[in-house]
Amino acid sequence: MNRPLAALEGMTYPGRLILIGLDHSGEKVVAAYAITGRSPSSQARRLRLEGQSIWTEPTEREILRQGREELLIYRAIVIGEALVVANGRHIEDIVKVIGRAKEPEGILQQGLKGWTFEPDAPHFTPRISGCVLAAGSACLSLLRKRKDGKEERSFFSWILEPGWGKMIATYRGQERNPLPAFDGDPLDLPIAAEDAPSLAEDMFDSLAPIPPAPDYRVAVACVYASIGHFHDFEAHIINKGER
Repeated sequence: MNRPLAALEGMTYPGRLILIGLDHSGEKVVAAYAITGRSPSSQARRLRLEGQSIWTEPTEREILRQGREELLIYRAIVIGEALVVANGRHIEDIVKVIGRAKEPEGILQQGLKGWTFEPDAPHFTPRISGCVLAAGSACLSLLRKRKDGKEERSFFSWILEPGWGKMIATYRGQERNPLPAFDGDPLDLPIAAEDAPSLAEDMFDSLAPIPPAPDYRVAVACVYASIGHFHDFEAHIINKGER
């Protein structure tokens, strides 16, 4: 059985994930964002499309307030002159600098100047981001805390290739305490799905737990946007609470 996203199946708890790539036709830029959560406050969320943005929002406000709302509620995907994905409110500063730099890496570097990893000891969750320009250049970034306590800022630039994407996550996938941050290069993943609903289903299914492990899935959002004209896009969202 063909399982293009089999690499996700071995990640018990990856946290948040960003996948950026190009469909097999080379005509659609692909951007996906997935949320998994262990705490009740992280689980008490859904993803919602509004205009050209995809937001996290609470499903149960009182439960969400048990966590840190400033780390839980944010725009996750912005579709405009560039296509931007991120796991927190740093996305707003990235969007502000679009147009000031010619390449995605420059956009991310400038937009993230005032940001570092999240202040959620003991995990210190990395801030992950992705940016694609209409011509097909892309970059993923990871701001993480090293074992020596210092910050590590990594940027991964490439030109999109038909049928392939790159993925980063906040954690490596092992459920430990503290959670081990994602490190190393992004994972190369084939993109076999022909549209946003198909890829969303593939990602959601690949993140399913192996019993008796708990189901940490919260939501998945996928966008397929025409290369060269991102305003022509299709988006599909799967919220676990609505299945």
